[in-house]
Amino acid sequence: MQVDPRGPRFAAAVTTVVLMVVLVTGSWAVLAAQAAVFASATVLGLRYAPYGLVFRALIRPRLGPPGELEDEAPPRFAQGVGLVFALVGTAGYGTGITWLGIGATALALAAAFLNAVFGFCLGCEMYLLYRRITAKIRSNREVPA
Repeated sequence: MQVDPRGPRFAAAVTTVVLMVVLVTGSWAVLAAQAAVFASATVLGLRYAPYGLVFRALIRPRLGPPGELEDEAPPRFAQGVGLVFALVGTAGYGTGITWLGIGATALALAAAFLNAVFGFCLGCEMYLLYRRITAKIRSNREVPA
């Protein structure tokens, strides 16, 4: 599946704002809602995630066509990484381990900010590294002894 690369960047911008709200308020409920957004993007795909639907309905029609499309797998993997951090943060806030909630939220915020402002998707880079490592491992196993 190919996606407009501006969509994940839009989602990262919205996520940045949401995670800033979490850090200011300490609200585990807002972070849990963001975790649900991450989960929907991971499971259903970027097109059917809430921010993807907003992008397709309200933003993309006002833009010209994208210069190129990109594979959905890396940003979808990045959403899964965001989900893990959001769940850890939610657990931290929810159990009173505030430093864990703040730390996990801050790390997710940093990644979202990098994508929103600079177009650098940290989770996408993790995906590409994971693919290179697993390909290398597979190729080493296939070499006859």
